[in-house]
Amino acid sequence: MQSLINQAIKILQEGGLVAMPTETVYGLGADAKNPDALRKIFQAKQRPIDHPLIVHLANMSQLDEWVSHVSPIAQRLAKAFWPGPLTLILPKAPHVLDIVTGHQQTIGIRIPRHPVAQALLEGFGSGIAAPSANRFGRISPTTAAAVREELGNAVDLILEGGSCEIGLESTIVDVTGDHPVILRPGMITAVQIVAVLHEALSTSYHHAPRVSGSLESHYAPVTKTQLFSAVEISQLLTTVSEADLPIALVLRTPVVTDNKKINCVMMPPDAKSYAHALYQTLRTLDNQQVKRIVIEDVPEDGEWLAIRDRLVKASF
Repeated sequence: MQSLINQAIKILQEGGLVAMPTETVYGLGADAKNPDALRKIFQAKQRPIDHPLIVHLANMSQLDEWVSHVSPIAQRLAKAFWPGPLTLILPKAPHVLDIVTGHQQTIGIRIPRHPVAQALLEGFGSGIAAPSANRFGRISPTTAAAVREELGNAVDLILEGGSCEIGLESTIVDVTGDHPVILRPGMITAVQIVAVLHEALSTSYHHAPRVSGSLESHYAPVTKTQLFSAVEISQLLTTVSEADLPIALVLRTPVVTDNKKINCVMMPPDAKSYAHALYQTLRTLDNQQVKRIVIEDVPEDGEWLAIRDRLVKASF
């Protein structure tokens, strides 16, 4: 693996793209100081040029290179959750490229804990901008094979790191104001953040910076995807016609059907396992050429909040 890490470092130094595993999803990485390399990210992903990128660092000693100020609140969150699946929105340093921040005065920073990402970041010695390694708006990849399927030859090297532990993108918290605001839910929950800060989170999104995953439609299969309650799915099974088939059902509650054109996929009962399986399940179903994917709704709170956020955006 070290020889591949060294190869990846060389590619980044020469302005190329490297897909790297993290504990959340695979990221499409480029040197965050190289504008030509960063433009390749936007081209490969077909990503709007004003959509900001998250910069990944090896450790907190590199923060001064990228941010102008780290508040006490930000320091406490960083100490509690880094390395890990938390992105902090911080005031950017003056020299940070506009293409990284979407011409905003803020920057998203994360320190991932995946050992391959850590080895790459340590060896590279600076920031790697790395949004999810997929076409913009589509399902984030949680395996190296999914990256190849999504981006093919647009990536110079894909570092193999197995299936991502968490399977959903990081929690994004804006810490540029007087009170922190969660801009994108993740598997680090509001309850965990409040437990660290001993203060309530703000619910105000007024003047909130643009961040990854904030659009109404995102994380979406190509196949038409719908979010239904268990009762609605039961009703659907009584009314579905031959012309509607084949379809796939992604379920938490078992249903009874002997129709072979209805593919029922049972998901894990707990949020952590569900999150880990979600994107790969949707990607598999998307490749089966069903007419639609119907997903049973999940709870709206706690660990399920991030999952529901992704499901709502996938079915927008």
